[in-house]
Amino acid sequence: MEKHPDDEKAEREALSYLVTRFATREVAPHVVQWDAAGEFPRALYTRAAQLGLLGLGYPEDLGGTPASHRMRNEATLAMARFGASGGVGASLFSHSIGLPPILRHGSPELQREVIPPVLRGEKIAALAITEPGGGSDVAALRTSARLEGDEWVIDGEKTFITSGMRADFITLAVRTGDVGTAEDAADTGRGARGVSLIVVPGDARGLTRTRLDKMGWHCSDTAQLHFDAVRVPARYLLGVAGQGFKMIMGNFNAERLGMSVAALGYSMACFDEALEWARQRKTFGQALVQHQVIRHKLVDMQMRIASTQAWVDALSDQADAGVALAGGEVTANWVAQVCMLKNHATQSMQFCADQAVQILGGMGFMRGTRSERIYREVKVMMIGGGSEEIMKELAARQLEL
Repeated sequence: MEKHPDDEKAEREALSYLVTRFATREVAPHVVQWDAAGEFPRALYTRAAQLGLLGLGYPEDLGGTPASHRMRNEATLAMARFGASGGVGASLFSHSIGLPPILRHGSPELQREVIPPVLRGEKIAALAITEPGGGSDVAALRTSARLEGDEWVIDGEKTFITSGMRADFITLAVRTGDVGTAEDAADTGRGARGVSLIVVPGDARGLTRTRLDKMGWHCSDTAQLHFDAVRVPARYLLGVAGQGFKMIMGNFNAERLGMSVAALGYSMACFDEALEWARQRKTFGQALVQHQVIRHKLVDMQMRIASTQAWVDALSDQADAGVALAGGEVTANWVAQVCMLKNHATQSMQFCADQAVQILGGMGFMRGTRSERIYREVKVMMIGGGSEEIMKELAARQLEL
């Protein structure tokens, strides 16, 4: 029986309230301390799981709660707006990019082994694509896996891996076939054909991890991973060997839409703080908000927030209605729209963070304000999941420009 739109709207509002309360009470008051410590308590995963946040969008038989894109957006938006920490959001929900390939392409046995404990907050899942020698050029990756008997033997390195230090399960992009470059992939598909996805347990022998320091996301553990003859069971392969490139591209679409929603939430967080400060702070006998130049900055922020919100809602509705698909395949236009949305959303975030820091003045330069933290986190949002330049080129190709 199809759910009435008003019922889903009420459910979204209830979910937004739940996440807002969680973020306001259990995240925001501790972020400065967690940033200084370089991590947040692992117990936060369990708490988020108890509230059902980790399981949104996953099947009930694996411990999840089926949810539309619009429903999941509510949780992401509230967490970003009121938690105001990209570091918490990135690591606490790293399973949102690590688990989907397992859900779509893993065997039923592997799904039951990996997904339920992650959704219960007992285990942590991560995705490992980027290598020291390249980022978005997936077709040119060098980490290799060769089949020996009933095991895959993995050698290589990955870098910039969110939850890399803590992850109990790593969805790893490897080369199991032809070695190629970006030119090979464009000309013949040779580079792309040899890519596969394999799940690697975090306690696998031969896996070592090195923590990386960053401009922002201080409480999110980010690591470089080294695989030295790491052996995993052959059944940990996702789908068919050599078919991983398409899986990764599909996963990127969902990641980029989610990042756009988060960027919208961070833009709102900056606006909220700037407006609150402008109403309280007085200069020359007037509240800041009474100065025309400040009001205009706030209007410019709202303009970008509103346009991002409308674009996010439109693409999410298309995905929920199946309009983004044609014959089971994601349409080129929808992919292009997601790429352009990610750029627009992160540029809006950059603008709002910059304007908020300017409105806060000296306080905006101080650690502890939401806007200062988000200002430092803008660049990873504009680079991670596909840089602006890659997004523009991919959109242009999808639109056949």
